Amino acid sequence: MSQLEDMERPAWLGESAWPWAPRALPTPTGPLALTDVGGGPILLLVHAGMWSFVWRDLIAELRPNFRCVALDCPGNGLSYRPGAPGVNIHAAADAVGAAIDALDLEDITLVAHDLGGPAAFTAAALRPDRISGLIAINTFGWPAAGVGFRGMLALMGSAPVRGIDAATGLLPRATATRAGVARHWTREDRRTFLSGIDRDGRRSIHHYLRDARTASTLLARTEDGLRAVLPNKPLLTIFGAWNDPLHFQPKWKALFPDAVQRVIPRGGHFPMCDDPPTVARWIGDWHVGRVVRSP
Repeated sequence: MSQLEDMERPAWLGESAWPWAPRALPTPTGPLALTDVGGGPILLLVHAGMWSFVWRDLIAELRPNFRCVALDCPGNGLSYRPGAPGVNIHAAADAVGAAIDALDLEDITLVAHDLGGPAAFTAAALRPDRISGLIAINTFGWPAAGVGFRGMLALMGSAPVRGIDAATGLLPRATATRAGVARHWTREDRRTFLSGIDRDGRRSIHHYLRDARTASTLLARTEDGLRAVLPNKPLLTIFGAWNDPLHFQPKWKALFPDAVQRVIPRGGHFPMCDDPPTVARWIGDWHVGRVVRSP
């Protein structure tokens, strides 16, 4: 089993904003930044595009009862910057798999948000015996379909939008508002979040969005995995009441008829940031009632 290495804390990552020591998992393509705190049943938290700071408040709520493992996908946060060829859903799935394998994680409950869903569920379909449950937070696990969805990904993944955002940081700054991740954050929290999304990190966001539109073959395999090797895993979905324009929740219910579905009132795209105590309570209650540990 590979050992995590100590990672030097950047000057902008103060302990008051991020109270846990950053660690690194060496991989053949570069170091992956991980956070591994708490004790108990394992929650593996996956987001692709931004970085692990989106999980901070939820981790603080969950760590008394769970072991929380969060990683920055390639191109994000404190992880290595591979450039455009290495920033895609397949690379993010490989990173999730590398964390599972290197840390020898078992009886995992995957907690995935946004583009972390395709990455996490792709990795899970290759390791179903290690997975005990799935939590989908404003995410999906199938090919992008429909004019609205594909059009949004085409626009946000385009070279002009990528270039503008790399230069200006408009998308991260819009995300770092009360309508995004920062409903309960201080000014220091917002600065820290934005500091973790440098120019290359901003490009990575749009590379992931572009790939979510073009990686239809990979995402079809991901959906097949959900149907074929993960259908008996318990599923919890958590969405914001104001942010399911593409109707992902009915699709999840069709794939997992026994899914437990929860909605944060007045919640947006980041419900775990809108109301961390409620999301943590839902996860805890669902885990006790629905997740069966592997024999």
